[in-house]
Amino acid sequence: MEPKEPASDSGPPEEGAHGGTSPDAARDREPREAPREGPREEPPPGDRRQDPLERSLHAARALILADLEASDVAHADIVSLVEEAVSHRRWWVGEWPEGAAFVDGLVAQDVQDALLERYGRWPVCPVCVGSDPHALDVEPELGEEPHWVCAATSTVVARVGSLGGKL
Repeated sequence: MEPKEPASDSGPPEEGAHGGTSPDAARDREPREAPREGPREEPPPGDRRQDPLERSLHAARALILADLEASDVAHADIVSLVEEAVSHRRWWVGEWPEGAAFVDGLVAQDVQDALLERYGRWPVCPVCVGSDPHALDVEPELGEEPHWVCAATSTVVARVGSLGGKL
């Protein structure tokens, strides 16, 4: 049996487990073949949720999607802009992990900028109805617990993620 073992190492574990080998030989190979499966390309979803940086990115995505839904503009092409912003901020927060606390506001601003370039102002200020329509601003620009604010009246409208609800 010894001459067959090197041949079984040349392919994936499935190839060596089939064919004319005895059950004892297959059992003896298991510990050597287990590492051949190798690490997965992507960690399982449960592992990603344990990572604080990923958790902050998922939370930011959820908040912006909630605001888009509240504004009735969460269409597929716009949701793609959210994904692009989150992807960009994944790199950013990977370089500066302490910035994870600021990701909510930054993703909101990124999506707002992308929407302005492609579609127009968002979110439109509900405070200044009847005047020139303008978008709300995110304040603080780089800080924790960002809010949507009317720059014209300095009115806090809602927390980022709460456009459809109360403060």
